[in-house]
Amino acid sequence: MLGVKRLYWFVLKSFVPLFCMTFFICLFIVLMQFLWRYIDELVGKGLTIDLIGELFFYAALSMVPMALPLAILLASLMTFGNLGEHFELTAMKASGVSLLKVMSPLIVLMGIIAVGAFFFQNNVLPIAQTKMYTLLFSVRQKSPELEIPEGVFYDQIPGYNFFVDHKDRLSGTLYEIMIYDMSKGFDNAGIILADSGKLVMTEDKSHLFLKLWEGESFDNLKEAGSSMKNVPYRRESFHDKSILLEFDANFNRLDEEGMRNQYVGKNITELQATIDSVGRMVDSMGVSYSRTIMEAPRMGVSSVNYRPDESGRLVEAPVPDVALSKPLNVDSLLTGPNSAARVNYVSQALNKAKNMKQEYEFRSLVMKEELKTIRRHDIELQKKFTLSFACIIFFFIGAPLGAIIRKGGIGMPLVISVILFIFYYIIDNTGYKMARDGRILVWEGIWLSSAILLPLGIFFTYKAVNDSAVFNKDAYLNFFRRLIGSNMARHLKMKEVVLVDVDVPKATGMLSSLSESAGNYLEENPKRPSYIAYWMKGYPRGPLRALSEQLEEIVAYIADSRSKLVINKLMDFPILRSLWFYHPSNYKWASWAAMVIFPIGLPVYFIGLRQLSILRHELETIRSVSAQLTELLESPDPEQTATA
Repeated sequence: MLGVKRLYWFVLKSFVPLFCMTFFICLFIVLMQFLWRYIDELVGKGLTIDLIGELFFYAALSMVPMALPLAILLASLMTFGNLGEHFELTAMKASGVSLLKVMSPLIVLMGIIAVGAFFFQNNVLPIAQTKMYTLLFSVRQKSPELEIPEGVFYDQIPGYNFFVDHKDRLSGTLYEIMIYDMSKGFDNAGIILADSGKLVMTEDKSHLFLKLWEGESFDNLKEAGSSMKNVPYRRESFHDKSILLEFDANFNRLDEEGMRNQYVGKNITELQATIDSVGRMVDSMGVSYSRTIMEAPRMGVSSVNYRPDESGRLVEAPVPDVALSKPLNVDSLLTGPNSAARVNYVSQALNKAKNMKQEYEFRSLVMKEELKTIRRHDIELQKKFTLSFACIIFFFIGAPLGAIIRKGGIGMPLVISVILFIFYYIIDNTGYKMARDGRILVWEGIWLSSAILLPLGIFFTYKAVNDSAVFNKDAYLNFFRRLIGSNMARHLKMKEVVLVDVDVPKATGMLSSLSESAGNYLEENPKRPSYIAYWMKGYPRGPLRALSEQLEEIVAYIADSRSKLVINKLMDFPILRSLWFYHPSNYKWASWAAMVIFPIGLPVYFIGLRQLSILRHELETIRSVSAQLTELLESPDPEQTATA
């Protein structure tokens, strides 16, 4: 028991430092992503260090749901990869400790982290997101720091465009100034030209004081002469002129209450209350709209009738059927005393139809916005739980995967972690957008990534517990070799020591039997089977495997020969393979299904014909090489016979 406790502490000490390191690295990476996304809105605003630090702090808290699963995946991969690479995991298994037993302290730790992630999502994240977005919107509305460039127009002062040819940076004097005054509108624009001037900020940072020397101003007086054909203007020359411009350079923090009422600033209770209230409102709107449509009269006749009950209140009652003495002539409704009246009837009907269409479209947009509000709140509600579940899933992917690949460090685990996380992020973002747009149910879209990664975690855990070779290259190569086949050459070497000499009569008898078996197999199977015969029968692989075993037995026996020519001739024997294309299916229903599905059946059929042709050539080679070996073995001087 003491040893197990020490093992638990050892695993925890191996995992926790790596987890802390990878978490802060991942958090830094996603924080840099946030910086590059909003850097244009932060630069040039004259923000203080404490304000930027506050914004980054709340942004870091908001990025925890993205960094935490990646950190768990990377840390678990590195931890169990290090244990496997240093054979510590092998020693634990040899001592009778299973992989799940080794993972058990980390499973408990993951449970604690998952619970903490849930409370973080519910209690901390709404506050952090509220403060972050409030600060971000406040920064967006802050005026940029005043810095007028040389030689270009500067339009960051509201209502004015400044052009300065050059300026004295020591005294702050501006030279060759041109100002377009658009504060009164484009039709009443004014132009100011000045030889020099100075622009300074007032002490309260709410206005700009502009002092100009030696210049002229031109004002458009269109408002004064609005009734005149020619628009008057005013020209003014001045030696010095002072202008006070509105320019608020202070940082004004917005009220957090507006963002607090959004879905990002609510906990589970508030989200559920909003969903219920908006849902009831949508239901009532739907009932009201449907009642309005039902009660609307058709052709002047209402489909709903109201009668007073005993208390005098109007209640709905069925409309009595009206029996017509003769069929109603609809065309007569459009008849009028003259053609102008008929056109008027049609115009009124068309206008009424357009008005009704616009009204129903407006109601549809209102309903659509309310349903969108419900979906956004429901998405945020589901996200409170998905982070905790994602942490557990990524642990059960990373830990078994690290035990399988047995590679520690930060190289291979980092590559695998990034690939898996990108895969997870793409699926999660796709599900989120589909749920947001109402294409699928909200819970289906938000839980889509977890539903896809959960079987992957179960698979890796099962393979790691059973020590299965998931990433064994040779196993996959052998599988594809059996599927599509590959020409393999036979390699033999002369044996330096031969204990038992080859019995020539026995060897020739074995070769004769092999040649006969190969010939029988060729005769029993058609050279080019039809499409149906290929899928229903093909070339049987059972006799082919027996023929391959017979061939290998003969090669192993004759390989003890002392003749180099015999050994070289043995290498001419092909290596028989039992490929899938020889007989694709042993089940008739599968064969018929493949034959019916031509896009699958025809390509397999043509590939199979090619493989069968190669097989027949190999069998012919076996017969030819068997005859040549028989001649070499029966010759008194094999070397001389071969030379002749």
